[in-house]
Amino acid sequence: MSTRHTTMDSPLGQLTLTASGQFLTGIFYEGHWHLPPADYFGSLAAGGDPVFSRAEAELAEYLGGNRTHFEVPFKVRGNQLQEKVWHRLQLIPYGETVTYGQLATELGDPHLAQAVGSAVGRNPLSIIVPCHRVVGSTGRLTGYAGGLDNKRFLLELEEPAAVKESKLF
Repeated sequence: MSTRHTTMDSPLGQLTLTASGQFLTGIFYEGHWHLPPADYFGSLAAGGDPVFSRAEAELAEYLGGNRTHFEVPFKVRGNQLQEKVWHRLQLIPYGETVTYGQLATELGDPHLAQAVGSAVGRNPLSIIVPCHRVVGSTGRLTGYAGGLDNKRFLLELEEPAAVKESKLF
């Protein structure tokens, strides 16, 4: 199977999914800030593509509040720092957040916060590699390649029940 793409409707708007071979390689929002070059998207996939069928089903379950982790095979490629950051993003538990500064410190240099932010912003697998779980130093929502409304939606979706209940009063 070659490099290919498809689209799916979601509560976050239309998402464009990309794949290469048996691996999902990207999830991009409408108006996504940092799109890869056009050849990254390849041709439009035929219906019934197993990678996209699985990814779409898992994303629908997640966005419906019925999934907390993903099993679809995926692959991300970037420079050395990006790959380190993207790997670390995968370790952030569902419903939790970390700051850019925390990530930079964990990667060995607290002065790397801006570089970490750049890598987070260029994450090609939004949602599955959960870059939405990274917030500013005060917990404030800061940049998100898919837009702050989508980041807020994802964080609220993952919010622990106790926190949601406390907001009712």
